[in-house]
Amino acid sequence: MKKIRILCVGKASKSFCRDGCAEYLKRLKAFYDVSVVELAEQPTVRRESEELIKRMAGKDCVLLDIGGEMISSEGLARLVYDGHMRSDELTFVIGGASGVDNSVRALCRNRISFGAITYPHQLVRVVLCEQLYRAATILNRIPYHK
Repeated sequence: MKKIRILCVGKASKSFCRDGCAEYLKRLKAFYDVSVVELAEQPTVRRESEELIKRMAGKDCVLLDIGGEMISSEGLARLVYDGHMRSDELTFVIGGASGVDNSVRALCRNRISFGAITYPHQLVRVVLCEQLYRAATILNRIPYHK
């Protein structure tokens, strides 16, 4: 089974974020071996980035970044498909509240954005989980996507 890993800084401390993620992660398990790796928040972006890089080494990574390419749900489905054609595991990276430094950006094959607005990093995790589920339904021709 293909794998999707979500690598993120900070814990989902808000119950609505935890619940939303849990719901979509449960749905995603029908399609992928999914895992979430939460890294502790650090005093600086540089230290958070160093911790991310340790876990990104050798992985096919996609960074969620406000400066990344604006992507549609269909585009994300293609990105997931293409990523899994290259590797069995695709890693999505979500930085902390202050983002990531350029060393993380340099290691990511793709940088994507869910819009020009700034999301709290906990909320973007819910959006990512929902969009990954939506991508799975698009790829599997299951009527969820509208």
